[in-house]
Amino acid sequence: MTTEVPTETALLHTGRDGDFALPPDEARRATNQHYELPPEVFTAFLDARVKYSSALYRDPQQTLEEAQTAKLHFVAERLGLRGGECLLDIGCGWGSLTLFMAQEYGCEVTAVTPSAPQAEYVREQAARAGLTGRVSIRIGSYSDMEVEGRYDAATMLGSIIHMPDRVDALRKTYRALRREGRLYVSESCFRNEEVYQEFANRPGTKHVTERIFGFADMVPFSQLIGATESAGFSLETLDDLTAHYHRTIEEWERRALANSDRIEAAAPGMTAPLVEYLRTANAGWGYTSKHYALTAVKSRLGPRTVR
Repeated sequence: MTTEVPTETALLHTGRDGDFALPPDEARRATNQHYELPPEVFTAFLDARVKYSSALYRDPQQTLEEAQTAKLHFVAERLGLRGGECLLDIGCGWGSLTLFMAQEYGCEVTAVTPSAPQAEYVREQAARAGLTGRVSIRIGSYSDMEVEGRYDAATMLGSIIHMPDRVDALRKTYRALRREGRLYVSESCFRNEEVYQEFANRPGTKHVTERIFGFADMVPFSQLIGATESAGFSLETLDDLTAHYHRTIEEWERRALANSDRIEAAAPGMTAPLVEYLRTANAGWGYTSKHYALTAVKSRLGPRTVR
Protein backbone atom coordinates (compact mmCIF):
# COMPACT_ATOMS: atom_id res chain seq x y z
CA MET A 1 0.00 0.00 0.00
CA THR A 2 1.32 3.45 -0.92
CA THR A 3 0.44 6.85 0.43
CA GLU A 4 0.18 9.70 -2.06
CA VAL A 5 1.79 12.92 -0.86
CA PRO A 6 -0.12 16.05 -1.99
CA THR A 7 1.77 18.12 -4.50
CA GLU A 8 2.54 21.79 -3.85
CA THR A 9 -0.04 22.73 -6.46
CA ALA A 10 -2.74 20.63 -4.81
CA LEU A 11 -1.99 22.14 -1.43
CA LEU A 12 -2.58 25.58 -2.87
CA HIS A 13 -6.15 24.51 -3.65
CA THR A 14 -6.98 23.67 -0.06
CA GLY A 15 -8.80 25.99 2.29
CA ARG A 16 -7.90 26.87 5.85
CA ASP A 17 -9.72 23.81 7.21
CA GLY A 18 -8.25 21.41 4.66
CA ASP A 19 -11.31 21.43 2.38
CA PHE A 20 -10.78 22.05 -1.30
CA ALA A 21 -11.79 25.44 -2.61
CA LEU A 22 -14.08 25.92 -5.58
CA PRO A 23 -13.21 23.74 -8.58
CA PRO A 24 -11.38 25.81 -11.22
CA ASP A 25 -14.30 25.89 -13.69
CA GLU A 26 -16.72 27.03 -11.00
CA ALA A 27 -14.25 29.62 -9.74
CA ARG A 28 -13.87 31.11 -13.22
CA ARG A 29 -17.63 31.29 -13.76
CA ALA A 30 -18.09 32.98 -10.38
CA THR A 31 -15.34 35.51 -11.06
CA ASN A 32 -16.82 36.51 -14.42
CA GLN A 33 -19.98 37.82 -12.76
CA HIS A 34 -18.08 40.98 -11.79
CA TYR A 35 -15.93 41.53 -14.84
CA GLU A 36 -18.81 40.99 -17.23
CA LEU A 37 -20.75 43.92 -15.82
CA PRO A 38 -21.31 46.64 -18.45
CA PRO A 39 -18.28 48.89 -19.02
CA GLU A 40 -20.47 51.88 -18.09
CA VAL A 41 -20.31 50.71 -14.45
CA PHE A 42 -16.53 51.02 -14.43
CA THR A 43 -16.23 54.19 -16.48
CA ALA A 44 -18.46 55.84 -13.85
CA PHE A 45 -15.89 55.55 -11.04
CA LEU A 46 -12.49 54.71 -12.55
CA ASP A 47 -10.11 57.06 -14.36
CA ALA A 48 -10.31 57.92 -18.04
CA ARG A 49 -8.21 54.87 -18.97
CA VAL A 50 -10.58 52.63 -16.94
CA LYS A 51 -7.64 51.21 -15.00
CA TYR A 52 -8.94 48.91 -12.26
CA SER A 53 -5.85 48.65 -10.04
CA SER A 54 -3.77 50.86 -7.80
CA ALA A 55 -2.46 54.19 -9.01
CA LEU A 56 0.94 55.60 -8.03
CA TYR A 57 0.89 59.06 -6.48
CA ARG A 58 4.40 60.39 -7.09
CA ASP A 59 3.08 63.85 -6.12
CA PRO A 60 0.34 64.42 -3.49
CA GLN A 61 -1.29 66.96 -5.81
CA GLN A 62 -1.75 64.54 -8.70
CA THR A 63 -5.20 63.73 -10.03
CA LEU A 64 -6.29 60.11 -10.32
CA GLU A 65 -5.67 60.25 -14.07
CA GLU A 66 -2.13 61.53 -13.54
CA ALA A 67 -1.41 58.95 -10.84
CA GLN A 68 -2.67 56.09 -13.02
CA THR A 69 -0.44 57.26 -15.87
CA ALA A 70 2.49 57.38 -13.42
CA LYS A 71 1.70 53.81 -12.35
CA LEU A 72 1.77 52.55 -15.94
CA HIS A 73 5.17 54.18 -16.48
CA PHE A 74 6.31 52.58 -13.23
CA VAL A 75 5.31 49.11 -14.48
CA ALA A 76 7.20 49.77 -17.71
CA GLU A 77 10.26 50.78 -15.67
CA ARG A 78 10.09 47.65 -13.55
CA LEU A 79 9.85 45.53 -16.71
CA GLY A 80 12.75 47.37 -18.31
CA LEU A 81 10.73 48.31 -21.39
CA ARG A 82 12.58 50.44 -23.92
CA GLY A 83 10.18 50.16 -26.83
CA GLY A 84 9.00 47.52 -29.27
CA GLU A 85 8.89 44.58 -26.84
CA CYS A 86 6.40 41.70 -26.96
CA LEU A 87 4.22 41.83 -23.83
CA LEU A 88 1.72 39.36 -22.36
CA ASP A 89 -0.97 41.12 -20.29
CA ILE A 90 -2.70 38.42 -18.22
CA GLY A 91 -6.05 39.64 -16.94
CA CYS A 92 -6.06 42.80 -19.03
CA GLY A 93 -9.27 44.24 -17.60
CA TRP A 94 -10.55 47.12 -19.68
CA GLY A 95 -7.24 47.39 -21.49
CA SER A 96 -5.52 50.30 -19.74
CA LEU A 97 -2.09 48.67 -19.59
CA THR A 98 -2.47 46.89 -22.94
CA LEU A 99 -3.35 50.08 -24.81
CA PHE A 100 -0.82 52.23 -22.94
CA MET A 101 2.14 49.92 -23.62
CA ALA A 102 1.15 49.58 -27.27
CA GLN A 103 0.77 53.33 -27.76
CA GLU A 104 3.48 54.80 -25.52
CA TYR A 105 6.15 52.10 -25.85
CA GLY A 106 5.33 50.60 -29.24
CA CYS A 107 4.88 47.15 -27.71
CA GLU A 108 3.12 44.25 -29.38
CA VAL A 109 0.68 43.17 -26.69
CA THR A 110 -1.28 39.97 -26.25
CA ALA A 111 -4.15 40.70 -23.86
CA VAL A 112 -5.91 37.88 -22.02
CA THR A 113 -9.36 38.19 -20.44
CA PRO A 114 -12.13 35.72 -19.58
CA SER A 115 -14.71 38.47 -20.19
CA ALA A 116 -16.31 38.96 -23.61
CA PRO A 117 -17.45 42.53 -22.74
CA GLN A 118 -13.90 43.45 -21.74
CA ALA A 119 -12.47 41.95 -24.92
CA GLU A 120 -14.93 43.86 -27.08
CA TYR A 121 -14.22 47.10 -25.23
CA VAL A 122 -10.44 46.71 -25.63
CA ARG A 123 -10.86 45.82 -29.29
CA GLU A 124 -12.93 48.96 -29.91
CA GLN A 125 -10.47 51.19 -28.04
CA ALA A 126 -7.52 49.72 -29.93
CA ALA A 127 -9.23 50.37 -33.27
CA ARG A 128 -10.11 53.93 -32.23
CA ALA A 129 -6.47 54.61 -31.30
CA GLY A 130 -5.08 52.98 -34.45
CA LEU A 131 -3.47 50.18 -32.43
CA THR A 132 -5.19 47.16 -33.95
CA GLY A 133 -1.92 45.93 -35.47
CA ARG A 134 -0.16 45.97 -32.08
CA VAL A 135 -2.91 44.48 -29.91
CA SER A 136 -4.25 40.94 -30.03
CA ILE A 137 -6.92 39.75 -27.62
CA ARG A 138 -7.51 36.23 -26.35
CA ILE A 139 -10.82 35.47 -24.64
CA GLY A 140 -10.99 32.70 -22.08
CA SER A 141 -9.40 31.43 -18.91
CA TYR A 142 -5.63 31.79 -18.84
CA SER A 143 -5.51 28.49 -16.97
CA ASP A 144 -6.93 26.71 -20.02
CA MET A 145 -4.82 28.45 -22.66
CA GLU A 146 -1.79 27.22 -24.51
CA VAL A 147 0.49 30.26 -24.59
CA GLU A 148 2.96 30.18 -27.43
CA GLY A 149 5.86 32.43 -28.29
CA ARG A 150 8.68 34.03 -26.40
CA TYR A 151 7.52 37.21 -24.72
CA ASP A 152 9.88 39.84 -23.38
CA ALA A 153 7.65 40.61 -20.42
CA ALA A 154 4.40 39.60 -18.73
CA THR A 155 2.05 41.37 -16.33
CA MET A 156 -0.50 40.20 -13.77
CA LEU A 157 -2.11 43.22 -12.13
CA GLY A 158 -4.75 41.98 -9.71
CA SER A 159 -5.47 38.82 -11.69
CA ILE A 160 -3.67 35.98 -9.91
CA ILE A 161 -6.04 36.34 -6.95
CA HIS A 162 -8.74 34.80 -9.17
CA MET A 163 -6.65 31.78 -10.24
CA PRO A 164 -7.19 28.64 -8.13
CA ASP A 165 -3.84 27.16 -9.23
CA ARG A 166 -1.30 29.94 -8.87
CA VAL A 167 1.79 27.80 -9.41
CA ASP A 168 0.45 26.37 -12.67
CA ALA A 169 -0.36 29.86 -13.99
CA LEU A 170 3.09 31.16 -13.08
CA ARG A 171 4.84 28.14 -14.59
CA LYS A 172 2.94 28.69 -17.83
CA THR A 173 4.07 32.32 -17.81
CA TYR A 174 7.65 31.27 -17.14
CA ARG A 175 7.58 29.03 -20.21
CA ALA A 176 6.11 31.83 -22.31
CA LEU A 177 8.94 34.25 -21.51
CA ARG A 178 12.28 34.42 -23.27
CA ARG A 179 15.50 34.09 -21.31
CA GLU A 180 15.85 37.18 -19.06
CA GLY A 181 12.18 38.02 -19.61
CA ARG A 182 10.51 39.85 -16.75
CA LEU A 183 7.28 39.35 -14.85
CA TYR A 184 5.37 42.02 -12.91
CA VAL A 185 2.78 40.83 -10.37
CA SER A 186 0.79 43.13 -8.10
CA GLU A 187 -1.86 41.95 -5.68
CA SER A 188 -3.83 42.78 -2.57
CA CYS A 189 -3.16 40.31 0.22
CA PHE A 190 -3.50 39.59 3.91
CA ARG A 191 -0.56 41.05 5.80
CA ASN A 192 0.56 37.66 7.20
CA GLU A 193 -0.52 34.05 7.67
CA GLU A 194 -1.99 34.63 11.13
CA VAL A 195 -4.26 37.43 9.88
CA TYR A 196 -5.25 35.25 6.92
CA GLN A 197 -6.35 32.48 9.27
CA GLU A 198 -8.33 34.90 11.44
CA PHE A 199 -10.01 37.15 8.88
CA ALA A 200 -10.43 35.22 5.63
CA ASN A 201 -13.90 33.93 6.52
CA ARG A 202 -15.30 37.07 8.14
CA PRO A 203 -18.35 38.74 6.56
CA GLY A 204 -16.48 41.80 5.29
CA THR A 205 -13.89 39.62 3.56
CA LYS A 206 -16.54 37.34 2.09
CA HIS A 207 -18.38 40.36 0.70
CA VAL A 208 -15.28 41.26 -1.31
CA THR A 209 -14.04 37.80 -2.30
CA GLU A 210 -17.41 36.16 -2.99
CA ARG A 211 -20.23 38.68 -3.32
CA ILE A 212 -18.28 41.17 -5.44
CA PHE A 213 -15.70 39.05 -7.23
CA GLY A 214 -17.40 35.64 -7.15
CA PHE A 215 -14.09 33.95 -6.39
CA ALA A 216 -10.89 35.45 -5.04
CA ASP A 217 -8.35 33.88 -2.71
CA MET A 218 -6.57 36.80 -1.05
CA VAL A 219 -3.59 34.99 0.43
CA PRO A 220 -0.54 36.42 2.24
CA PHE A 221 2.00 37.69 -0.25
CA SER A 222 4.51 35.17 1.05
CA GLN A 223 2.44 32.50 -0.69
CA LEU A 224 2.67 34.39 -3.98
CA ILE A 225 6.43 34.75 -3.54
CA GLY A 226 6.68 31.01 -2.92
CA ALA A 227 4.59 30.26 -5.99
CA THR A 228 6.75 32.60 -8.10
CA GLU A 229 9.91 30.88 -6.93
CA SER A 230 8.38 27.44 -7.52
CA ALA A 231 7.63 28.49 -11.09
CA GLY A 232 11.35 29.03 -11.65
CA PHE A 233 11.64 32.81 -11.39
CA SER A 234 14.31 34.80 -9.60
CA LEU A 235 12.86 37.63 -7.53
CA GLU A 236 14.20 41.07 -8.35
CA THR A 237 12.16 43.79 -6.59
CA LEU A 238 9.34 44.11 -4.07
CA ASP A 239 7.33 47.34 -3.75
CA ASP A 240 4.80 48.26 -1.06
CA LEU A 241 2.00 50.21 -2.78
CA THR A 242 -0.50 50.03 0.08
CA ALA A 243 -0.75 53.79 0.73
CA HIS A 244 -1.17 54.44 -2.98
CA TYR A 245 -4.04 51.96 -3.24
CA HIS A 246 -5.73 53.51 -0.19
CA ARG A 247 -5.78 56.89 -1.89
CA THR A 248 -6.86 55.33 -5.19
CA ILE A 249 -9.87 53.70 -3.58
CA GLU A 250 -10.79 56.90 -1.78
CA GLU A 251 -11.08 58.54 -5.19
CA TRP A 252 -13.03 55.59 -6.62
CA GLU A 253 -15.53 55.83 -3.77
CA ARG A 254 -15.93 59.57 -4.26
CA ARG A 255 -16.60 59.08 -7.95
CA ALA A 256 -18.94 56.13 -7.41
CA LEU A 257 -21.11 58.20 -5.08
CA ALA A 258 -21.02 61.23 -7.39
CA ASN A 259 -21.95 59.09 -10.41
CA SER A 260 -24.36 56.65 -8.78
CA ASP A 261 -27.02 57.51 -11.35
CA ARG A 262 -24.74 56.26 -14.12
CA ILE A 263 -23.93 53.06 -12.23
CA GLU A 264 -27.61 52.38 -11.51
CA ALA A 265 -28.57 52.99 -15.14
CA ALA A 266 -26.03 50.38 -16.27
CA ALA A 267 -26.51 47.86 -13.42
CA PRO A 268 -29.47 48.56 -11.10
CA GLY A 269 -28.65 47.94 -7.45
CA MET A 270 -24.89 47.88 -7.99
CA THR A 271 -23.93 51.13 -6.25
CA ALA A 272 -24.50 49.97 -2.66
CA PRO A 273 -22.45 46.74 -2.82
CA LEU A 274 -19.75 48.50 -4.83
CA VAL A 275 -19.37 51.27 -2.24
CA GLU A 276 -19.42 48.68 0.57
CA TYR A 277 -16.60 46.82 -1.19
CA LEU A 278 -14.53 50.00 -1.55
CA ARG A 279 -15.03 50.98 2.09
CA THR A 280 -14.23 47.47 3.32
CA ALA A 281 -11.04 47.41 1.29
CA ASN A 282 -9.90 50.79 2.57
CA ALA A 283 -10.69 49.96 6.18
CA GLY A 284 -8.31 47.02 6.07
CA TRP A 285 -5.17 48.61 4.62
CA GLY A 286 -2.25 48.34 7.01
CA TYR A 287 -4.35 46.46 9.59
CA THR A 288 -5.36 43.22 7.90
CA SER A 289 -4.27 43.80 4.31
CA LYS A 290 -1.44 45.13 2.15
CA HIS A 291 -0.85 45.73 -1.54
CA TYR A 292 2.50 44.60 -2.90
CA ALA A 293 4.10 44.35 -6.31
CA LEU A 294 6.97 42.10 -7.28
CA THR A 295 9.19 41.91 -10.31
CA ALA A 296 10.78 38.57 -11.20
CA VAL A 297 13.15 37.43 -13.90
CA LYS A 298 13.51 34.24 -15.91
CA SER A 299 17.20 33.95 -15.18
CA ARG A 300 17.74 30.30 -14.33
CA LEU A 301 16.57 26.89 -15.50
CA GLY A 302 12.94 26.12 -14.77
CA PRO A 303 11.84 23.59 -12.16
CA ARG A 304 12.34 19.93 -12.94
CA THR A 305 9.89 17.18 -12.09
CA VAL A 306 11.34 14.92 -9.39
CA ARG A 307 10.32 11.27 -9.65
